[in-house]
Amino acid sequence: MKRLIIIVLSILILSPSFGSLFVYASFKLNQKEIAKTICVQRKLVFNSCNGRCELQKSIKKYSDNQRKMQDSLKDKLELVYVQSTTEISFAIVATIESKENTSALFEKKPVGASNLTFHPPLWFS
Repeated sequence: MKRLIIIVLSILILSPSFGSLFVYASFKLNQKEIAKTICVQRKLVFNSCNGRCELQKSIKKYSDNQRKMQDSLKDKLELVYVQSTTEISFAIVATIESKENTSALFEKKPVGASNLTFHPPLWFS
């Protein structure tokens, strides 16, 4: 089930990058029909176009649509920041001085040191 979801999401994410491939595939599937009905050079005796002019038009149309979509996304990404103007008032607070001697920790000498925390690198010979 997870693999199916991953495959479907991957196809959805990658499908815009394969857009021109889809246009080309649909052209190849319908090339004979396009050459007979839509092609500009269909009435010529020696028609070498075979509907490729329509393929170029549709690919150009697709790329223009993609460019427009990207431009619209860029416009949507430009955010307008509004500063919230709330008034903040600061009050001066008197400092409290402690009369206790807090340097008692530094008056005594250390009793011992632990060698377990630091080990210099061992050189193997």
